[in-house]
Amino acid sequence: MKRKYKFTKLIAPLLCTTLLFACSNTEEESTSNSGTSTATEVNIESLSTLGDSDIQSVVSGLVSYSDDDLYTDWENEEVTSIQLNGSTATYEGSGGVVVSGSTVTIKTGGVYVLSGTLADGQIVVDAEDNNTVRLVLNGVDITSSSSAPIYVNNAEKTVISLPEGTENTVTDGTQYVYDDVEAEEPNSAIFSKGNLTINGEGKLVVEANFNNGITGKDDLKITGGNIEITAKDDAIVGRDLLAIKDGTFTITAGGDGMKTTNDEDAEKGNLAIEGGTFNITAENDGIQAQTSLYTLGGDYNITTGGGSPETVAANENAMGGRGQSESTTTTTSTETSSSKGLKATAELAIAGGTFNIDSLDDAVHSNGNVLIEGGELTIATGDDGIHADSSVLTKGGNITVTKSYEGIEGGVIAIADGTIDVTASDDGLNVGGGVDGSGMDMESSTSSDMLLQISGGYVSVNAQGDGLDSNGNFVMTGGTAVVSGPTNNGNGSLDYNGTFEISGGLLIAAGSSGMVQASSDTSEQNGILMTYPATQSAGTLIHLEDSEGNTIATYAPEKEYSSVYISSPDLVKDSSYTLIDSRNN
Repeated sequence: MKRKYKFTKLIAPLLCTTLLFACSNTEEESTSNSGTSTATEVNIESLSTLGDSDIQSVVSGLVSYSDDDLYTDWENEEVTSIQLNGSTATYEGSGGVVVSGSTVTIKTGGVYVLSGTLADGQIVVDAEDNNTVRLVLNGVDITSSSSAPIYVNNAEKTVISLPEGTENTVTDGTQYVYDDVEAEEPNSAIFSKGNLTINGEGKLVVEANFNNGITGKDDLKITGGNIEITAKDDAIVGRDLLAIKDGTFTITAGGDGMKTTNDEDAEKGNLAIEGGTFNITAENDGIQAQTSLYTLGGDYNITTGGGSPETVAANENAMGGRGQSESTTTTTSTETSSSKGLKATAELAIAGGTFNIDSLDDAVHSNGNVLIEGGELTIATGDDGIHADSSVLTKGGNITVTKSYEGIEGGVIAIADGTIDVTASDDGLNVGGGVDGSGMDMESSTSSDMLLQISGGYVSVNAQGDGLDSNGNFVMTGGTAVVSGPTNNGNGSLDYNGTFEISGGLLIAAGSSGMVQASSDTSEQNGILMTYPATQSAGTLIHLEDSEGNTIATYAPEKEYSSVYISSPDLVKDSSYTLIDSRNN
């Protein structure tokens, strides 16, 4: 069955029970500017500390790889060969090696090729010169019951190379006797106090039964290798920097999958990934940067906290209720569990890569800004799909949030480009609402600072709460946005506390009619708001055409609806249009 509604602005008062016409006068410039605008479009480059720099150039300035970071063949070099023989070892070559029982200590820089089995012992690097120590793991099985099987106590730089075709295993025990009791170090199966690089094409298996898998106290770089880590706590930890150029990673962690930890120097604690394949299952965060996180490429499958719940209920989250802070200070400092997919304290920037994230907590989270320039993100989460305490800016990429509490949340959300498809049990896009798990109460921010801005791209929202929600202002100058939901009258497909000014783009929002809003009367672009006497079924096609039969908009909402708001550059004041709704079979 098809229903047709014909109207012009002149007859709108006669249909006030079913129709509102929200438009501004665009006949004369002086008339169109007569209203006072409070919604200001932001400069999108100002929303990120990167400014107008691309993520690639930022990473290039942050990370540099020297020749010894990249794998080279060792067979033609002057090497010291170390043969591990169960409870002891023998060596040949000119390098500085000291063997004491099952402990092998390397005292000078050079290339050391290790092979064989060390049943309960330790490889210690304690170099007395300033030369790089290169450990070539040429098929080893190293086990220690009381400390780190590979322990770099002192070296200018250490490189662990994994030759193609080799398989190497490093296993620790469940209890350590610390070398440094005060610092509780070493605390990882592979532990380095200095700069550490892992390269090559071979396989490294790390069984970390005590605490962490691989730790670098300065810079940790990985440029290749097939690395499998099972860790009681964190799998890969770089203090000042964790940089990954390539490699295949299979990680199972009782804590975080990969992380940086320097919280004392604002210039350090960054994490940069250029490529690789990552399969991460972590009880806490998948990839977590103490400062900023940058990704240029790679393939990621990340599951945290056991994954998202089967259903995400509105008005509550998977972390025990919204408003619980991630770090709560009382008489003592305690930290609640964080099970986010990607997490950063400052900037989280994605230039490329394919991400499949299934997280109990936020899938993509920053206490500062989130910037997405490219990549493919498929997200299922028990909380927010993408959250930033400051701003979320998309300049490209394809983002699909299949399950969430709120799809995208931030103090400012600016969509300049990209394709975004959000399914949410509460708000689809939410600016400045509620208390996030990070402990930031965005509602305490000044509403004039809060802004939802759509200037390009394509946005599709399926929400049980508000569809597009700004606790401040809303500006739309381009792009396409379509909204299905909510179905309850306590929410609206559009919800703003300040003004909503639209001057470009196509917007179709279908949902309940109890809290319905249209654009502000200061808007330059015309729009219509239709309220229906009866609820329309989900999938009922909405088709708007002009008096000559030209299509203005066509949309089949995914939820039942009793109102629809349409704004298009093709809508002209005082013209006649026909709105047709019919069940889309």
